[in-house]
Amino acid sequence: MSGSLQVTQALQHQQCQQRQEQKQQQQLHFESSCYLSSKSSVSKQSFSSVKTTSRRVKTSVKTAKGQEVVKLSPLPKRAKRTYLAMDKDKEVIGYVIPVFRANHEVVRGLMEAQEEDVTEEGINYVAMRNLFVREAKEAMEVRVVKKTRSTHIRESAERMDLARTMDEWTEFRKKMNPDSLTHAPEFIIKPRGQTVWEGKDVKLHCTVAGWPKPRVAWYKNNVLIDAKAHPEKYTVESNYNMHSLEIKNCDFYDTAKYHISALNVKGEASSVATVVVKRFQEGEEAGPLDPKPHGFSAEHGVTFLTTIIDKFEVAFGREGETLSLGCTVIVYPTVKKYQPEVVWSRNGVPLKPSKWVHSHWSGERATLTLVHLNKEDEGMYNLRVNTKSGYDTYSAYVFVRDADVEVEGVPVAPLDVRCHDANKDYVVVTWKQPAVEGSSSILGYYIDRCEVGAHHWTQCNDEPVKYARFPVTGLVESHSYIFRVRAFNKAGVSRPSRVSEAVVAMDPADRARLRAGPSAPWTGMIKFTEEDPTVGVVPGEPSDVVVTEATKSYVVLAWKPPVQRGHEGVMYYIEKCVSGTDTWQRVNTGMPVKSPRFALFDLAEGKSYNFRVRCCNSAGVGESSISTGEITVGDKLDLPSAPGNPVATRNTDTSVVVFWGASKEVKHLVGYYIECCIVGTDEWMPCNNKPVKQTRFVCHGLTTEASYVFKVKAVNAAGYSQSSPVSEPVVVRAAISVPGKPTNVTLVEAVKDYMELAWKEPANNGGADVRGYFVDYRTVKGDVFGKWHEMNLKALTTTSYKAENLKENVIYQFQVRAMNMAGVSVSSLPSADLECKEWTITVPGAPVGLHVLEVRDTSAVVLWEPPAFSGRTPVNGYYLDLKETSAAGAGWKAVHEKVNRMKYMKVTELKAGASYVFRVRAQNLAGVGNPSAALGPILAQTRPGTKEIYVDVDDDGVISMVFECSEMKEGSEFVWSKNYKTMTDTSSLTIVTEKGKSRAIFNSPSLDDLGTYSCMVTNTDGISSSYTLTEEGLKRLLDISYDHKFPVIPFKNQMAMELLEKGRVRFWTQVEKCTSACQVEYVFNDVIVSQGKKYTMNFDQSSGIIEMFMDSLEVTDEGTFTFNLVDGKAKGTTSLVLIGDEFRELQKKSEFERAEWVRKQGPHFVEYLGFTVTQACDVLLKCKIGNVRPETEITWSKDNIEIADDDEDAKKIERKDGDLAFNIGKWVIKQEKPTEKEGKKKTAEDVPPPPRPKISKTDTGLYEVFLRDDRGKDKSSFSLTDAGYQAVMNELFRVIANSSTEIKVTSTEHGIILYSEVTYYNEDLRVGWLHKDGKIAASERVKSGVTGEQLWLKINEPTEKDKGKYTMDIFDGKDGVKRVFDLSGKAWEEAFEEFQRLKAAAIAERNRARVVGGLPDVVAIQEGKSLNLTGNVWGEPAPEVSWVKNEKELVSDTHIKLKFEHGKFASITIDAVTTADSGKYALMVKNKYGTEAGEFTVSVYNPEEEEAKKG
Repeated sequence: MSGSLQVTQALQHQQCQQRQEQKQQQQLHFESSCYLSSKSSVSKQSFSSVKTTSRRVKTSVKTAKGQEVVKLSPLPKRAKRTYLAMDKDKEVIGYVIPVFRANHEVVRGLMEAQEEDVTEEGINYVAMRNLFVREAKEAMEVRVVKKTRSTHIRESAERMDLARTMDEWTEFRKKMNPDSLTHAPEFIIKPRGQTVWEGKDVKLHCTVAGWPKPRVAWYKNNVLIDAKAHPEKYTVESNYNMHSLEIKNCDFYDTAKYHISALNVKGEASSVATVVVKRFQEGEEAGPLDPKPHGFSAEHGVTFLTTIIDKFEVAFGREGETLSLGCTVIVYPTVKKYQPEVVWSRNGVPLKPSKWVHSHWSGERATLTLVHLNKEDEGMYNLRVNTKSGYDTYSAYVFVRDADVEVEGVPVAPLDVRCHDANKDYVVVTWKQPAVEGSSSILGYYIDRCEVGAHHWTQCNDEPVKYARFPVTGLVESHSYIFRVRAFNKAGVSRPSRVSEAVVAMDPADRARLRAGPSAPWTGMIKFTEEDPTVGVVPGEPSDVVVTEATKSYVVLAWKPPVQRGHEGVMYYIEKCVSGTDTWQRVNTGMPVKSPRFALFDLAEGKSYNFRVRCCNSAGVGESSISTGEITVGDKLDLPSAPGNPVATRNTDTSVVVFWGASKEVKHLVGYYIECCIVGTDEWMPCNNKPVKQTRFVCHGLTTEASYVFKVKAVNAAGYSQSSPVSEPVVVRAAISVPGKPTNVTLVEAVKDYMELAWKEPANNGGADVRGYFVDYRTVKGDVFGKWHEMNLKALTTTSYKAENLKENVIYQFQVRAMNMAGVSVSSLPSADLECKEWTITVPGAPVGLHVLEVRDTSAVVLWEPPAFSGRTPVNGYYLDLKETSAAGAGWKAVHEKVNRMKYMKVTELKAGASYVFRVRAQNLAGVGNPSAALGPILAQTRPGTKEIYVDVDDDGVISMVFECSEMKEGSEFVWSKNYKTMTDTSSLTIVTEKGKSRAIFNSPSLDDLGTYSCMVTNTDGISSSYTLTEEGLKRLLDISYDHKFPVIPFKNQMAMELLEKGRVRFWTQVEKCTSACQVEYVFNDVIVSQGKKYTMNFDQSSGIIEMFMDSLEVTDEGTFTFNLVDGKAKGTTSLVLIGDEFRELQKKSEFERAEWVRKQGPHFVEYLGFTVTQACDVLLKCKIGNVRPETEITWSKDNIEIADDDEDAKKIERKDGDLAFNIGKWVIKQEKPTEKEGKKKTAEDVPPPPRPKISKTDTGLYEVFLRDDRGKDKSSFSLTDAGYQAVMNELFRVIANSSTEIKVTSTEHGIILYSEVTYYNEDLRVGWLHKDGKIAASERVKSGVTGEQLWLKINEPTEKDKGKYTMDIFDGKDGVKRVFDLSGKAWEEAFEEFQRLKAAAIAERNRARVVGGLPDVVAIQEGKSLNLTGNVWGEPAPEVSWVKNEKELVSDTHIKLKFEHGKFASITIDAVTTADSGKYALMVKNKYGTEAGEFTVSVYNPEEEEAKKG
């Protein structure tokens, strides 16, 4: 039977009413809480736009008709959302909307309104949902009816349509879900960079998507643009997610990077565009060296011209010093009450005044003072002077060197300590590694913290951290802290870095509120809502738990606070779980953390962990977050790769520019450190102490003309990279530039149609040799000057020129320009007016082109060119004159007497370090002409590193001359000359040049090759040398060449023989060099022997060692052993003859060695028994044993009597590993058990004897040591008698004598004592004292002796005769050790003065007045009795006596009688004492040496009164 279920609609009206009621109450809930009744359930039923993780409980209820309906429990009360804007590093950067709370009322801003809009959309969605499913929720009454087929088909179609509607509703629900709608800002169209002309407007556009609608802000170079404050400059518009920034009337200062930041509750996004403003200028484009642009200031009606003079140079400071930089600034014209803007910056960042930086502007001079320099202060400093017409700048680098370390080898201090991501109890500290690690690599860093205002630093980490980043936990909320860092290596800990800026441990929301300043702009609408009570609200689960940092030492977790957290705030518990297990362990069991950050330490490196977080408050602990997944503990950040090859180029006389390739594999690069090293040393020095990020750096402070190499290393938070390869060496000198201008253009000869000119070469060649000159001329007619014309198109190589094709009787002027590889110099000054007419002089003119080569300490070679005008006859010789530069004008001296026909001369016998000038005069038959222009001054000094030409003969017998130069420059060449004439004929010499070495090879040496050969290196400072080949030298070289052509194999060692272990014999030799083709023939008595049982051969061609081994020597082995070598065309032979007594002696040694080998197979003595004396003067008999086992017996004996284990001497035997020792002088105390009662007093016999001597006659005898086990036996003996005993004593005397200290002096009341301390004294030691090199005879006044270990000489009642040199001669077994003391001068005066003082003090002490006895301390006497006391006194002279009562002097009367008899007895008698006589009495004695008081107390009592008191 077919049928269908039909759901009735009895409940449709009820559901509709319920939906209307919910919507109405929901609207009331959001508009005003004042109209809600206490029984309202809207808050429980209202739709929440915020997704929570709380579980809703399913309950079953029954309807009126009995059906069971499933309902969900109302949503739990949720906490208010925080509206904090955070960047990608979880750093709070501000509020989205400020929140203000009152009693059950909340004033919400713009973002809360957006949230309400989302909530309303959710309510509308609920209404639509109910609309779609109302049929399914109507009356639950079920009934069965019969239907026709058509009805059934219609209902089936309706059900399918309903299913399709439900699918559409599901998709709509997903879209309407607020968590799906909301998303972070996203730039659909990003702003594009633009270039505009100055004075034009520019507009930047972009489109931003995001929900809720993001708020945007524009920044210029990271500075917020306030368009409302500058409406004349900026206009900001935002319409329908399209945003724009218009910059009006652009000027040069508008060139910048412009950022736009979009922010909503889901996140933040930003984009950047660059605006370049170009300035239009007519005429030629300004070059890099042209003045900076200036413009007319309409405000003041002038154009300001700025000039910076007295500029600060590249500066070098040291940590802890104070450095000042300054420039003088001239602004023209001067306008009253107008001052330019002076801005200082470092590395492009403007400097603000602080305790480290002070700037001052005096109106003319700008000064920047850096107080207490630190490496953070290193960088490029720029002074910018802004005026109304433009600006001018100047920059120079400041280097800060490290302060001296307190302990050698420790690293220097880290730098740039900063704090990030601060929370209530957490902050991340970062720093940069120093340039210098010290004597070993940095092992880690220690971080210290200190509360602001306190002075106590606390170390944050127990173990040093390797990363330059560390999370510091355990901070106290609302407290301010500063941090510092110290580096650590094997040598110790560095000085601390400069402290960081202070950071406050506080909630990011509070920090953002403080930074935000005023609240959000007024929106014109206030909405009220009822705050739900917070009691009992358990916080939700955190979200987005991620690992932000992971190293070997720690892991840092970060998460987002839960949405549901109540108003009281939440704290967090962190849990971990080892991967592969299900056990979760709480990390911070003691105290939950307040910040959404946590650092975990003490994790096992290489292990994987899962982490999760729980929230808690007073209501309880919430659900755990989603775990992070498996996290492996280890370094996520790798060390940077090594930088590319550095290239160093010349810059100035003290600096070099270094380029290098960037590290290819590096993350989070901090920068690069550059190091330099002088070639030939191993000391690497840092060029910068603050890392630089660019791949170019100018290294300053280098030594001029020194050769340096450079290397670079990269650094990031993980540490240092490997150093780059070392650069090619570079010599520190100024880069090549055009030469200076020539000088002194003069006329040296004139004819009808030509003139001969000469000039001096420029003083500055620009760092490269002058390659030539260009001559210009012009005509002169009165005061009219013609145009300049070039005379030569090809550069001249000399400093003279023949100007041809001139017109007779016409006046000309000439100028000269010099040229080197960098270019052509400026022209020289024009010459004087020169008339072209023929001269009638008969003597020659002045020689030209003077120059010097081969300047040494005592010699130099002067060269010149013949004069342009030779006179009427040819030149037949020259004269060379010289004088010291400091000599007067008439101080010229002729170098030689006879005429020199050559155009060069070597001047000798110069004074090293003196400066000379030279001149040359030419001679012909008519006479001697005028001298040339002076050459010089020339300093007679050999350049450091100068090398001379040397002659070499190679293996093939080829003879050559070699010259080396280590200062080759770009374009430098070797130029060889013979007799100082450039060689053009190469038939006799072949020149071969390789890098810095040139070789001149003689093709066929003969007598025609005799002469002086010189070599000069162009483009250097006159580097040259010469070699004179004489006939004798040529013969010697030819002999060497012959030996090389027909070589003999050289032997480093001739054949030798040595005995080896087991008595084996080794014959060996070594050749200096040989090839792999070298063959050896082994011969004995002219018979070739080969490898076999008797002979073993070996030839190591790499070392050249040839060996032949024999197991033993027999009688038949007497004869001659020979090695014959053949190596190509070279041959060599070496022999060894073993015959006669020499052979037989060798045979005995061989047999002995074999017996020794057999002995050593068992226990044996490596070193036989001998003796030694220690520094403590202990005499030890020592030996060293080998190849012993635990069962090996070791026995000592003396005089053939074995020393048993219970003998006293057995305790003197010591063994340590293989060393045996017998301490002869060891004091052994017998340990005997007490036999008497413990209470009995010990007698003199019970006291142990004093230590025995280190050695005595009783120790003499024959000592033996025996070794034996199943492998064999061995023995060693030492005779401590006669000679043996004397040898030991002599060694003991030597140790004692050398231990003696220098003689010291002390004074006593009897005289002066000279003494010396020794480690130990033996009674047989001979000690002698000498005075003025004469032996001192013993007497009562002068005595010598020994007390303990002190050797002394006592001089009683010293006089002037006792002054002088005293010598103590201690016998040391040979010559004796002498200790000398000069008892004269100050030493005598001080000692004698001290003796007199002590003597006087002793006399005074003996003769001082004193009470020697007779007086009691207390006297008790009955009233009415008489008291009589007598005191014995002493003193010389006799003392004065007085009596005192209660510090008042007594006078003798009838009651008290005082007496002093015989100068010794002082008595006091008191008749019939009364109680008034009680008191303190004293007997006072006094003489010139002192005073003393004998005190006593008198107590008078009355018996009756005493009885009364007792009664």
